[in-house]
Amino acid sequence: MLLKWFPVKGKNCQKRMLILVLALTMSLSYSACRADNRMPSSASSKMPTEISTQQANSMKINIKVGDKAVTATLIDSKTTRDFVSLLPLTLTMNDLFGREKFARLPRAISEEGERTKTYEVGDIIYWSPGPDVAIYYRHDEQPIPDPGIIAIGKIDAGVEAFNVPGSVKATLEPIE
Repeated sequence: MLLKWFPVKGKNCQKRMLILVLALTMSLSYSACRADNRMPSSASSKMPTEISTQQANSMKINIKVGDKAVTATLIDSKTTRDFVSLLPLTLTMNDLFGREKFARLPRAISEEGERTKTYEVGDIIYWSPGPDVAIYYRHDEQPIPDPGIIAIGKIDAGVEAFNVPGSVKATLEPIE
């Protein structure tokens, strides 16, 4: 059929045509293999392990600290989606350097989010060597040590709830 549209003359033209057909076949095969043909099951639809980009960009969590509740907006990253798969969590968050509350996560999560060595008050981050989650409530201008931190979200308002002496018990849960 292709030969009707593209008259082939000579040995070099036949080789080129063969290469073109093989390349097209390989491309179509690759596309078919990459297609996601999974059917959603009722079990997987209840688990928040896979969320869409739109959901992640607007995903909010509620953090209860004592009698206070604050909300946070999460960013879209593989690290964040993996973090959300752990929720709800109740953590004892210890104070570090009078600038952040941190707690060990039940397991390590993805390190594919963007690393940085800077932070802002209200940032929620993942510290992979821990594996820890931390919330910055004060800035002390001290540098972040290697390998850096991975931002997963930001407190919308009320970060002062973490600016208390000692450790706090915090419950983190998604807002439906």
